[in-house]
Amino acid sequence: MAMPNDIKVIDLMLSVPGEDNSQWYEFMKPLLMDEESRTMFKMPAQYMFKDIPESGKKEDYIAYTIEQMDKHNIERAMLGIDDHNVIAQEALARHPDRFFASLEVNPNNGMDEVRKIVRLHQTYGIKAITGFASGLCPQVPYDDKKWYPIYAKCVELDIPFCPCVGVPGPRLPMAPQKVELLDEVCWFFPELKVVMRHGAEPWEKLAWKLMLKYPNLYYMTSAFAPKHYPEEIVKFANSRGADKVMYAGYFPMGLSLDRIFKDMPNVPFKGEVWPKFLRDNARRVFKLD
Repeated sequence: MAMPNDIKVIDLMLSVPGEDNSQWYEFMKPLLMDEESRTMFKMPAQYMFKDIPESGKKEDYIAYTIEQMDKHNIERAMLGIDDHNVIAQEALARHPDRFFASLEVNPNNGMDEVRKIVRLHQTYGIKAITGFASGLCPQVPYDDKKWYPIYAKCVELDIPFCPCVGVPGPRLPMAPQKVELLDEVCWFFPELKVVMRHGAEPWEKLAWKLMLKYPNLYYMTSAFAPKHYPEEIVKFANSRGADKVMYAGYFPMGLSLDRIFKDMPNVPFKGEVWPKFLRDNARRVFKLD
């Protein structure tokens, strides 16, 4: 069934662009070994994307982002925030009804990172913790004990953990984010809500099998144009996984919202799946009410 036009969308991965977005990728530069990734790419996974959005010079990038959201009926979006991301802090302050915050963490920092989670949760009401295991330096697999204090704090605060899983786009070793590593995490932390990011390919069949196994495991479609949503995930959403799969974009890192929502009506979701995918699952899992 075609995508309904009257659903207020929640986007679980969006950023406010600027004149220079290269700072988004500084943390992984020590791991990039090839010259192309180090010096020629605008973003480390550029080879995967045909048309990385160019916002151009804007007088007000936050207002520009709101315009793009309004154009595609996106009511709310999750922004990554930290102590140094001034534009995200300003966006949250100006539009608390449109943006909510997540925090990307580094378990190599031990208890300092746990204290940071508490502090930013108190300051910004962060709704999720995100992780990029392959991008950390040194890398930390998701079943490593370094993550466990972070998982425990997520349970205590009742906020989801959103890990990038599958082969990473940047040319980094993939072993730390194999989907199978979440099996032990979901088993040992049954109260931890885990929402997989970035596709889970080529282990998407294992991803839905684990979602079937664990009630606390979910999936978002971040970094994928809708025409490339994994077939196994669409089939799962249309059968036993309607409450498990939710929308996330990738603006402006790799996809424009125009591109995403041009493709979106062609995704073969059943009629009853669309509102859950575009809005209802995110509201429930991230406690957005």
